[in-house]
Amino acid sequence: MQMKLKQSLLMAVAMLLLSAQPIVARAAGLQGSPGLLGQQSASSLSFYNTHTHESLTIPHSRVVPVSSRVLSDLSRTMRDHRSGKAHPVSPQLVNLLGEIQTEILRRYPNQKVVFHIISGFRAPETNAAMRSKGGGQAKNSRHMHGDAMDIRVPGVKTGELRDIAYCLKKGGVGMYKGSDFVHVDVWKQRTWNWKPTASTCSGGGKATS
Repeated sequence: MQMKLKQSLLMAVAMLLLSAQPIVARAAGLQGSPGLLGQQSASSLSFYNTHTHESLTIPHSRVVPVSSRVLSDLSRTMRDHRSGKAHPVSPQLVNLLGEIQTEILRRYPNQKVVFHIISGFRAPETNAAMRSKGGGQAKNSRHMHGDAMDIRVPGVKTGELRDIAYCLKKGGVGMYKGSDFVHVDVWKQRTWNWKPTASTCSGGGKATS
C-alpha cells in the first residue's frame, strides 16, 4: 500500500514538473517559445564613433519597440563631436540599421557587424560652418534631424553596404567612395554620388565596388 502511494506521489511530481516547463520557458523569453519576444530572440547593434572612440552596444528586436533609454544612449554616442550637442534619434533609423545588419549576416553569417559612425547628429551651426568651407553638406542636412548616419562596416565593402541600404527602400542613400562611407537616412528615397542599376537589387547579390 505504501509502495503504491509513493509511486503515485512520484508520478504527480513528475507531471507537475513537465507542466511547469512551458511556463519557465515563457518567463525566460527563450527562442522558439511564445515569450515577450514572440518567436524571435533579442539581437543587438554595435557602434563605434570614429571621432570620440566610444563604443556602444544596444539591444534591438524587430518585434519590440526601441526604448527611450536605448535612444538616449545612442543619442549620446551620435552627438556632434565638434559642439558636444546631442539630438533625439529616430527609432526608424535604429530599425533601418537593424535591417542592414540582418542582411549582412544573411550573406556573411560569421561577420562581426560594428557600425562605425563617421557622422551622426550635426548641430545646425556645425553644418553651416562645414558648408561655408565648401564641404558640400546640404543646407537642411538630415544629420540635423537625428534620422541620418554616415557609416562603414569593417569587413563589408562600401559598395555592398550601399546596395544593401538602397534595396531596403527606407530612405536616402549617398555614396562617398573616396572617404569610404555610406550615408543612410529614413527621410525620403533618393540617391546621390552613385546610380543604382537594374541589377542592384536582383537576387541579393554581392557588390564588387
